[in-house]
Amino acid sequence: MATAAPSASAASPQPASLQSSADPQPYASQSSAPQSSASQSYAPQALGLSASSDPSDQPYRALSRGAIVSLVLAVLAVPGLVPAFEAMLVLSLVGLITALFAFRTIRRYPNEYSGRALAIGGMALNGCLLFGGVAMHTYVYLTEVPEGYERVSFYALQTPEGQPDAPTAEALAIDGKDVFLKGYIHPASGDGELRRFVLVPDLGTCCFGGEPRSSSMIEVTLTGGQTVRSSMMKIKLAGKFVVNKYRQTSRDFDNAVFYRLQADMVN
Repeated sequence: MATAAPSASAASPQPASLQSSADPQPYASQSSAPQSSASQSYAPQALGLSASSDPSDQPYRALSRGAIVSLVLAVLAVPGLVPAFEAMLVLSLVGLITALFAFRTIRRYPNEYSGRALAIGGMALNGCLLFGGVAMHTYVYLTEVPEGYERVSFYALQTPEGQPDAPTAEALAIDGKDVFLKGYIHPASGDGELRRFVLVPDLGTCCFGGEPRSSSMIEVTLTGGQTVRSSMMKIKLAGKFVVNKYRQTSRDFDNAVFYRLQADMVN
């Protein structure tokens, strides 16, 4: 029995051009397919166009007032490095505490307050002023008395208010001794360079307290041709302290002067 021969069209392969036109086109279909939602959402983020990058959407943070105040207090405390205004160093202590509280608040509420760098700067400045100033004044205090002289507080020479004005027991104890003390030149002593003047304990007695009491004045005479310019600055004196045995007055003052100082050194 004879079998049918296969047809020529089935046995012979098709040309490559016909196969490519008949086959589906994967590249065209992939490029024309719609992008997935994930790729669409990633594109704006890659370009930095997310909604959170809009400055208007960022939360407002208030600048810490404590940080600003601490810097202002640091500036005000700078004169405390001068011996005459050493009490102003207290402002640096207040500024340091204020800066610490400001830093703590900013760290606790970072989305509400800014100014961390200012708070750190306030802590650094006030800390340097406080500890550096205290160390400097302590060193000056420990080294300012010349050898052979005894430090005396002016207030130990003053009679308490409400008691008869007379030389104190402390003043009688140092009569004739070499002492070191500080005070202010009373404006009634004159202007310019002075060799003789009246020393008072503080600015209140010097300029705002009227005529000082007798126990609040020391008549100073500079020796060795020394002079000092009249001013409102505190001066340091070293010399021989004498309690007047008899009532003596000084020009421009009605009250008697109890104390005199022959000053060997003035600064």
